[in-house]
Amino acid sequence: MTRIDFYFNVPDKFGRLAELAGNALSRDRRLFVFVPDRASSERIGQVLYTQGQTTFLPHCEADHPLAGETPIIIDWRNEPLPHDDVLVNLCGKHPPFFSRFKRLIEIVGLDAADRQEARERFRFYRDRGYEIRSIDVTGG
Repeated sequence: MTRIDFYFNVPDKFGRLAELAGNALSRDRRLFVFVPDRASSERIGQVLYTQGQTTFLPHCEADHPLAGETPIIIDWRNEPLPHDDVLVNLCGKHPPFFSRFKRLIEIVGLDAADRQEARERFRFYRDRGYEIRSIDVTGG
């Protein structure tokens, strides 16, 4: 069964994503970052390129010829899904394909709309019997 983690009270969702991606890469894990649209994919790609002068977080879209070898996939489409390791959801709704992944990470920001959508996703997963771990990044 998919392991689900909610990171909430996140002031910088893209920064948290970059941190999680770096941690995942250091553990030889692969990420599929599910975003709402192409513009979000491009914005996140830019964030991953500019994280630090000595840090490179290799990424591409799912239909890129090197997607099978690239550890971070950023895409807004359901297909193709080049792996089933870790899914990071940055969309307002639950990904329809989340259950094929070993782990799902939800990153919840501070604004009210994002928090409300996250509550709905949380209920959706809980009502289907998934065990959910909540991580408050503020430490409180």
